[in-house]
Parts: sequence; C-alpha cells; structure tokens
Amino acid sequence: MLTELYLRHGTALMTFVLRLVDDRGRAEDVVQETMLRGWRNLDRIDPTRGDPRAYLFAVARNLVIDLWRADERRPRLVGDDDTVAAQAVGDRADALVDAYVVVQALDRLSPEHRAVVDELYYRGATVTEAATTLGLRPGTVKSRSYYAIRILRTAFEEMGVER
Repeated sequence: MLTELYLRHGTALMTFVLRLVDDRGRAEDVVQETMLRGWRNLDRIDPTRGDPRAYLFAVARNLVIDLWRADERRPRLVGDDDTVAAQAVGDRADALVDAYVVVQALDRLSPEHRAVVDELYYRGATVTEAATTLGLRPGTVKSRSYYAIRILRTAFEEMGVER
C-alpha cells in the first residue's frame, strides 16, 4: 500500500514541498518523513474514506512548518564569502593597546636609532640598503640597530610587556 501511495502521490508531494523549502535535500527529507508517517498511520489514509493526498499534504505542510520554526531558533550559518567578509570583526582593543605600547617604546629612541629601525624593520630594507638610504656605513647601521633593540627591550620590560 505504501509503494502505491508513493507512486501515486510522491511527485505531487515533492513539487508541493519544493515550493515551500528551497533546499532539495531538505524537501526530500520532508517527503520521506511524510511517507513514513503515512505508513505508520495507514488506518487514517483509507482510500475508501477519501483522497489520501489531502492527508499527505497536511502532514507535509506541518513538517515544513516545523522546519521553519526550527530554523528560526537556530543561528544561521553564512556560507557567502562576501557576507562573511562584510561582518564586523571582534574587538580590536588588544591590537590597539599593543600598537600604543610599541609607539611609546619607539618614542624612547633617538632620531638616529629610530631612522635605522624604520628602515630595517618597517620598510624591510637590508643593512646595505638602509646604509645607502641613510648615508651611513653598513657597520654603523648594524651598531645602531643593535643598540636600538636593547633600548626597546628595556622599554618593554619597564612597561611590563612580556615575551
């Protein structure tokens, strides 16, 4: 009897559910659950008492409503990359505090040491490139970078920054 019900009403039932549910996989699940409930309640869908399609469509409609209600309770997963990229990123307080601490430490450097640090660490220049840009010898650039790092390390320790 269930096979006969599915062969007679399965296509119409799937078409009906697809109008209400935009995901084919979920629609197939609803149709399967509808047929399962029909099988469990064969006594309610006696063809001699009326068209079984009405019963099956009512069960499917109720299952779809249950799906909608469940979807409203669950948080939605976003799969669209543009939507994810547009979402606000969490709190940036830590990054702002770190940036502030670094600026405070860099302010303790002399202008000569700061220039070397800027060239080597922020612009990514090699020692030779930094020496050419600053008009210094490579050995002087190395020496200033060494002492600048020591000054920064001391400044961070005084500010309570740990490695």
